[in-house]
Amino acid sequence: MTTSTQRPARVPAVLVLEDGRTFRGRAYGAVGETFGEAVFSTGMTGYQETLTDPSYHRQVVVMTAPHVGNTGVNDEDQESSRIWVAGYVVRDPARVPSNWRSRRTLDEELTRQGVVGISGIDTRALTRHLRERGAMRVGIFSGDKARADEAALLAEVQACPQMKGADLSAEVATKEPYVVPAIGEKKFTVAAIDLGIKGMTPQRMAERGIEVHVLPAGATLDEVYAVEPDGVFLSNGPGDPATADLTVIQGVLERKTPLFGICFGNQLLGRAVGFGTYKLKYGHRGINQPVQDRSTGKVEVTAHNHGFAVDAPLDQVADTPYGRVEVSHVCLNDDVVEGLRLLDTPAFSVQYHPEAAAGPHDAAYLFDRFVKLMEGQRA
Repeated sequence: MTTSTQRPARVPAVLVLEDGRTFRGRAYGAVGETFGEAVFSTGMTGYQETLTDPSYHRQVVVMTAPHVGNTGVNDEDQESSRIWVAGYVVRDPARVPSNWRSRRTLDEELTRQGVVGISGIDTRALTRHLRERGAMRVGIFSGDKARADEAALLAEVQACPQMKGADLSAEVATKEPYVVPAIGEKKFTVAAIDLGIKGMTPQRMAERGIEVHVLPAGATLDEVYAVEPDGVFLSNGPGDPATADLTVIQGVLERKTPLFGICFGNQLLGRAVGFGTYKLKYGHRGINQPVQDRSTGKVEVTAHNHGFAVDAPLDQVADTPYGRVEVSHVCLNDDVVEGLRLLDTPAFSVQYHPEAAAGPHDAAYLFDRFVKLMEGQRA
């Protein structure tokens, strides 16, 4: 990605999809060029949490909500230390933000961090195109590059790597372990493997008396157990789950240490017990996805960000090397597997984000379920 932070008003920009379709608009954020996988997010709020979610690494996010940037950018709602999206696409950016916590405009923040974006295009048409054709590679070009020959720009887009087969967790995970202390009385210790963890996730565990040791994506089994964990947590993260090493997860399952995974962690747990994973046509991204907890029948509105899913049977309990496994949650839009529960080993996972940053709090009970699993194992 090449960028410039100096941008006069109404700089031209063009978005080029790998199938040749183009959209012309105005530069938003930094001026330059960027490449990634074009995906769309259906959330009407929470854009700051979306931008700083490491799971969006190497993705160009198209916002389906027409007005973006209304509340500006504050210093409290970051989910990591930086913006991770490769590019940003909006229809009508707010000219003046209005929120008592706002410190700067979204345009200023994108520019400051060198994130290339485009505004003033028909994001509804672009979203419909991605729904019909699927997520695909894309380039955004602004400034002088936007005036280049479209065939040449298309060739650059088509030369970019695809998301399938991408091993990205180590690029976004912490390099050194760190500890998030329990709030109030310490009840448990959890080793959280950082595959692209969001800041609110260990916070939700800390609120329940858990001391969270966040470990790098490449942590070994010995390093995991060096913290003497009562439980192990697998975080969200970017990339293709088929590229991940499953040694640590399988070691945790063999020792029957309580395990909880979310999003990318759900996919890795699925692969660890013997299921496959596959790439969804356009994925689930947003904060309004309906999911049913099959054990209670309750429907939750949940926050999602995933382009891959677990291939597990919906209509039967599967036998695996770690005992019986069932699909615990399912998406009501398309029957995608949204959760797994091991019946003979203390482990479960969901495909979505129970930390609710941003998003509804319907799934907060999953952290309590993790606590009960650790209580049961300790007893």
